[in-house]
Amino acid sequence: MNAGSESRNMLTCAALWAMSGMLVLAVAPAAFAHRVEKTFNVTTRPVVSVRNDNGRITVKSWQKSEVQVLADHASDKVEVDADQRGNRIDITTHVLNQNLTPDELKADFEISVPEETELQIKNDAGTVAVVRVSGDLTFETVLADVNLEEVAGYLVVKTVSGSLNCVLCAGRIEVNSISGNVRLIQPISPNVRAQTYSGSIFFDGDFQPGGVYVLKNHRGPIEVRYVESDSFDLRATSIYGKVDQEPSLRLKPPKHERRITPGVSNSLFGTYNSGAARVELTSFSGTISIRKR
Repeated sequence: MNAGSESRNMLTCAALWAMSGMLVLAVAPAAFAHRVEKTFNVTTRPVVSVRNDNGRITVKSWQKSEVQVLADHASDKVEVDADQRGNRIDITTHVLNQNLTPDELKADFEISVPEETELQIKNDAGTVAVVRVSGDLTFETVLADVNLEEVAGYLVVKTVSGSLNCVLCAGRIEVNSISGNVRLIQPISPNVRAQTYSGSIFFDGDFQPGGVYVLKNHRGPIEVRYVESDSFDLRATSIYGKVDQEPSLRLKPPKHERRITPGVSNSLFGTYNSGAARVELTSFSGTISIRKR
């Protein structure tokens, strides 16, 4: 190869590299064309509302008096708005075209909030995850699972088939689902009410003195863990299922005779230690298990 052709090849390669660089620069903005980044200054205990159809919503607390919203969506058939009205932040995914696939409908959020924040989240499909937020927390989903860790306040979760996994949740807890599973791990709560039609319920935590714990389903297992230092009055009934108790669970008989519904084959009533808390476990055909932790 002569020097002239080698020089021409080098120039051609350089031109190709330059063109590829220009293409990268041209494509890069398009890749982030549907990314929303907004930060709002707030005062004490802001309210953050999220309305989404499909996607991942992650909320974490930080030490700033700000709410930061990072949102991504791949389709131009949806649009994300984040607006402030006083101390309230409204985050909404708008559908611009009715003919969408699930992937086109998807929008993901990463939201940072002050630790004391009220959350109102509605997400039909996908997931919702919240870590270390204290306030009134409300979640409504159809298919989306809800994962909560170290949250506190008045907690309300309503799902159709989404499950709840709640770790170290403090405050009043109310859960209602049709087919989702409910797992409450080390809750710090004097008032827990969880109900699901066909999902399972698992409770592993301390029963606080004066507390009320009501767990119900139609079918599916209900499992409760206790320790020797717990104190509770127990009423467990499965109409067409069974009640399976730990052999070492020694209950004092109830002071008053319990009326048993005709057809009830398995029920367990009594007081453990001094009966400081009230525990009610009810199922139509599921198995109720009381196990030592």
